[in-house]
Amino acid sequence: RGTDNLHPLTEAHKVENGWRIKGTKNFVTMSPLATHIAMNVRMRDDAGDHIANVLFPMATEGVNQLGDWDALGMRASGSQSIAFEDCIAPAEALRIIGPWGGWSIPVLVSRTLANAPLVGAFLGLAERAMELALAGQTEDARPGAVHVLGEMEVALATSQSILARLGEKLDAFMADVADGAVTTYEQGHELMRDYQTAKWVVNRNAIDIVSQAMDLSGGGGFMTRNPLSRIYRDVRAGPFMQPHSPIDAREYLGKVLVGAYPDR
Repeated sequence: RGTDNLHPLTEAHKVENGWRIKGTKNFVTMSPLATHIAMNVRMRDDAGDHIANVLFPMATEGVNQLGDWDALGMRASGSQSIAFEDCIAPAEALRIIGPWGGWSIPVLVSRTLANAPLVGAFLGLAERAMELALAGQTEDARPGAVHVLGEMEVALATSQSILARLGEKLDAFMADVADGAVTTYEQGHELMRDYQTAKWVVNRNAIDIVSQAMDLSGGGGFMTRNPLSRIYRDVRAGPFMQPHSPIDAREYLGKVLVGAYPDR
C-alpha cells in the first residue's frame, strides 16, 4: 500500500495448503463487481525476494473490501482499497515474475501490455470533450473560439497519432512473440519507453483539451449536470497511473534512449 509497481508490500507466505496473503492494496478498480482479484505481491524464498502475481476468488475468506473510494474523479470505477487478512490462495495461484524492487522482462512486458489500453481511455475523454466543444459552436463563432478549436484539433490529432503508433509497435511485438521470438531485457525497456512516450503525450494533451473545452462552454461547463464537469475530473487521473508518474517519466525515457537501461 502506498508504493510503486516494483515494490509491492502485500506479502505471500508459503503454507501447507497454498499461500497466505496479508496486506492492503489501493486502487482495486471495479472490485465491487469482480469475482476474482489479480495483483502483484512480495514473496520470499531461499533465493531472495520476488515479485509474484497471484489470482484468487474475491470471495476468499479474509478479503475485506474497505469501501473507501472517495476520489476527485473516476468515481464510477469503484477503485476502493482491499485488505487481505491472512487469506489463503491455492498453491497454483501464484507465479514468480521477477525480483522484488527491480525490473524484469515479464514485469516490463506485462505492465506495458496491461496499461496501454488505459491510455486509450484518456484519449476517449479528450475526443468526447472535443465533440462537446464543437456542439456549442456555429459557423459564425468568434475568432477566439475558432482559434481554441484549432489548437484542440492539433493536440487531439497528435494524441491519436502517437497512440496509433504505439498500437502498431505492440502488434508487431506480439506477432514476433507468436512466431517464437525471445524478448530481451533491452527490448522490454524499449517497449515500455514507447508506452511511456504515448502516455505522456496523451495524458497531457487530454487535460489541455478538456480544459479548453471548459473555457469554450462558459459557466455552463462548471455545473454538475454538464458532462464536461465529470470529464474534467476524470481526465486528471491519467498522470497518476503507474508506471510512471510525470515526475519519473522523463528521467526513465532519457535513460532508455541513451542505453542506460534502469534496473529499478
